[in-house]
Amino acid sequence: MTETSSLTAAAAPAEGGVERRNSLVINLLLVSAFVVILNETIMGVAIPHLVVDLNITAVAAQWLSTAFMLTMAVVIPITGFLLQRFNTRPIFIAAMSLFSLGTLIAAIAPGFEILLAARVVQASGTAIMMPLLMTTVMTLVPPAMRGRKMGNISIVISVAPAIGPTISGIILSTLSWRWMFLIVLPIAVGALVLGAMRVQNVTTPRAVPIDVVSIILSAFGFGGLVYGLSNLGGASATFLSSWMPLLVGLVALAVFVLRQRVLQRGDRALLDLRTFRSSTFTLSIVLMAISMLALFGTIIVLPFFMQNVLRLDALTTGLLLLPGGLVMGALAPLVGRLYDRFGPTPLVVPGAIVVSAALWGLTMVNESTSMWFVLAAHVTLSAGLAFMFTPLFTASLGSLRPKLYSHGSAIVGTVQQLAGAAGTALFIAVMAGVTASQQAAGAAPITAAASGIQAAFLCGAIISTIGVVAAFFVRRPAGVSADDEHALEGEAGVAAEGAPFAGH
Repeated sequence: MTETSSLTAAAAPAEGGVERRNSLVINLLLVSAFVVILNETIMGVAIPHLVVDLNITAVAAQWLSTAFMLTMAVVIPITGFLLQRFNTRPIFIAAMSLFSLGTLIAAIAPGFEILLAARVVQASGTAIMMPLLMTTVMTLVPPAMRGRKMGNISIVISVAPAIGPTISGIILSTLSWRWMFLIVLPIAVGALVLGAMRVQNVTTPRAVPIDVVSIILSAFGFGGLVYGLSNLGGASATFLSSWMPLLVGLVALAVFVLRQRVLQRGDRALLDLRTFRSSTFTLSIVLMAISMLALFGTIIVLPFFMQNVLRLDALTTGLLLLPGGLVMGALAPLVGRLYDRFGPTPLVVPGAIVVSAALWGLTMVNESTSMWFVLAAHVTLSAGLAFMFTPLFTASLGSLRPKLYSHGSAIVGTVQQLAGAAGTALFIAVMAGVTASQQAAGAAPITAAASGIQAAFLCGAIISTIGVVAAFFVRRPAGVSADDEHALEGEAGVAAEGAPFAGH
């Protein structure tokens, strides 16, 4: 045997071992991420039960969902720094430990205040998991196979929140609200223990400085926007509860952006905005925001329609929403394989058209609408979203230099939270406003509610039309050359000592 043949034979098992290690790490992260993301929307159906059991108002109970989203919006932008500074295994252990601890506290919480704190702890772990998963996949999986892996991530990001209300509805039909956490707890702890034993470090940390001012600006910016948007959709929205947080959030976000533009010259940005220099990334983010707006808006409004207009119970409502989530999950791996073969455009364009068509169809619902029409519309919407999520995730991050993967993943997660909050606020605000005006004009309560829901879906349908146009411009990302990577590193070396605004 020649020396070359000997080296090849020795390298083959080693390469196979690396592939098995990478596959194990990604699969463990996928399962863990699904469990933690599921909890983002699981509380909505439980609010009536919590109002009675904890003797609190509906507004207070809604904070269990709002606080979760708010924490996610504050923590996710920081993950770009965390994923560069620390290794894979300790980040995973920290995220799953926080989530498991929060789940345990929630299960045994004696009152509302402790339950609210538990949701914040849960959300802190959840916020780290998704950027960790996406960055790990982009680092380990070659471009030709990323579509398949991103298809699995789409199941986590889109299906888990979609079936959260269904699962909670089924649990609450026979058990108390505590079982929503008691059922999840052993799964979370099992994932933590298995991951602590089997997840290996697959990234190379580097000493990245932390900018405290950026963290503060990020918290006020993204937190203010999510908080304001969440309150905007409520019936008790006021200037102080909605518009003031939005104003503070916008101002803080503007200062945050200016600061990042200065810090990134020295490669010290908390969230590197050079990701938006890629037109594919920028366009994909816009389409992703439209898709998440449609998903979360529909998730929040359809139960109102089915329970308040069609007079269906909570269990039936949850079961009717389940097929859509299952369809989305079943299609995601197929869409991933199709992406690897054909690229994003042949998938995103029909997906955007189907989503828009489903939303336009939902603008026709009224008190005489069959529940089977609602089921068909929701399944159609879910199928369209399945054809959009995987290509958008893959194309957006694939268009970035490897050095920016962690920042791109953090931006994707942040946009999801903002779009989800915006979708919920928009649909609820329009629905409530039109319903109130119709009732003031003398319409029957059910008729007025149906009109409000029609108007909410009309707004979503109009926005989705923009997505159809934008979908035609999404392209498969070109490979990032070594020259591009060196250019980024060279830019980071310019004026590293920085302007006074950058700080240290």
